[in-house]
Amino acid sequence: MSEAVLALDGIEKGYNRGKPSEVIVLRGASIAVARGEVVALVAPSGAGKSTLLHIAGLLDTADGGRVAHGGRDMGGLSDRARTEARRADVGFIYQFHHLLPEFSALENIVLPQLANGVSASVAEARARDLLARVGVAGRAAHRPAQLSGGEQQRVAFCRALANQPKLLLADEPTGNLDPATSDQVFGALMDLVRETGLSALIATHNLDLAAQMDRVVRLDQGRIVGL
Repeated sequence: MSEAVLALDGIEKGYNRGKPSEVIVLRGASIAVARGEVVALVAPSGAGKSTLLHIAGLLDTADGGRVAHGGRDMGGLSDRARTEARRADVGFIYQFHHLLPEFSALENIVLPQLANGVSASVAEARARDLLARVGVAGRAAHRPAQLSGGEQQRVAFCRALANQPKLLLADEPTGNLDPATSDQVFGALMDLVRETGLSALIATHNLDLAAQMDRVVRLDQGRIVGL
């Protein structure tokens, strides 16, 4: 597991622990994502995909098991160290873009870089490069409300990659788009991931999209199994 960009070993997670209403979501889930590997995580809604991704990305903590990034155990980190590790190493994409409505597409990609200590000129140059790579360079000055759904999600992809993370975690990244737009936008995401050599764990219920990734695994009754 030391070679893996992401390693989850025996992850346990439940809600309302110890109460009659307790719900166990993850029951010893384990997976390793190698450097440069793109893995599809397939499961129906409510199966625990989002919970697993949040634990993998240090947004939530597990009740048991081990989370490691690049061989480094994340379990003993302080809240501040977890935040710093997440900011430096992980990019997130969600089903809904969550762009800041008062800022332009360009500014939405520049801001997380500024928060990470990058100079304004370097941040803007990288933002423009990323927008060009996904085919929306001409929309840089537009605010989210002025963009189509597909354009908004492409900008969200760029924002997730702005700080050059080692790991990309995506939760149904095209689930809010119509099928034709979904295919186009997912193609842009995959091109960007391949160009940058990212490792990625992408949750989806779309088997056609999953088949385009390096490996497909399934979350079944709280455990990860291969297909």
